[in-house]
Amino acid sequence: MAGLLDNVNQRTQMVGQNRLELLLFQLRGEQFYGINVFKVREVLPCPALTAIPHSHPVVRGVSYVRGETVPIIDTGMAIGRQPIPDEELSESLVIVSEYNRKTQGFLVRRVERIVNLNWEDVHPPPKRARAEYLTAVTELEGKLVEILDVEKILAEVSPIDDSVSESFQSTLDTSGDAAMRVLVVDDSSVARGQIRRCMEAVGLEVVICNDGREALDYLESLVADGSPIHDHLAMMISDVEMPEMDGYTLVTHCKDNPVLAPLYIMLHSSLSGVFNQAMVQRVGADEFMAKFNPNELAERVMAVMDKQQHMPS
Repeated sequence: MAGLLDNVNQRTQMVGQNRLELLLFQLRGEQFYGINVFKVREVLPCPALTAIPHSHPVVRGVSYVRGETVPIIDTGMAIGRQPIPDEELSESLVIVSEYNRKTQGFLVRRVERIVNLNWEDVHPPPKRARAEYLTAVTELEGKLVEILDVEKILAEVSPIDDSVSESFQSTLDTSGDAAMRVLVVDDSSVARGQIRRCMEAVGLEVVICNDGREALDYLESLVADGSPIHDHLAMMISDVEMPEMDGYTLVTHCKDNPVLAPLYIMLHSSLSGVFNQAMVQRVGADEFMAKFNPNELAERVMAVMDKQQHMPS
């Protein structure tokens, strides 16, 4: 256990190169699941849990971890599988992670190891029952590994208000301007919906892509006739972790293409506390924002739009 924890702590400082480092774990059964190491703070033996009245049924309790009260989510229950029995809690583990500016623990039966993969070997999930809780799948040593859509789990366990305050709703003049359009790239259906609603609330048109490869193909098709990218889009908002091609690699391809380079790109990720700002600067993204605050996102996007509207033709 100590060696694994050391590995996690070291590797949360690494990022980029279209590479994914996945922490493998199991629930009750032989199926392997994965969570990105960059989201993991530490792995602990399940601590003593204090029940919270009226909490969501999948929250087994809270624990005090390194000076912070952390809700502990039964991962199996959260994705529609069997919970870990009370008598097995002492033998179970908690993956303490940070998503969307919040810390929570995921209760699992066992943690296997860390594996190093290329995002090109990670694919969208199959269209089948219960795949709604997956963002991607990959194969490792002949076994299927399911990568959980943690944002969907958290949206169900602890819903956030993703509406935009009236004070942030846009007064931008978007009539007849095809360039007042935003490309949103994210593999999580929950995140795509949140961002779409935010952008539409401020009067902008939204185009959706599910991963970096799909987005790059779309962008290259827009400018294939030689037209400037700003004839089609005002900006792109992209997640970082995505199957096929991650956000860093997508940005690199865009900024290396003279026709796509002028496009304003915001990386919008649940990688908040462990996010590597140096990587954002190195790949050339224009801005980074941690998920998900609808008013802050609306305000930043409106500022970009307003600046572009006042740029000389």
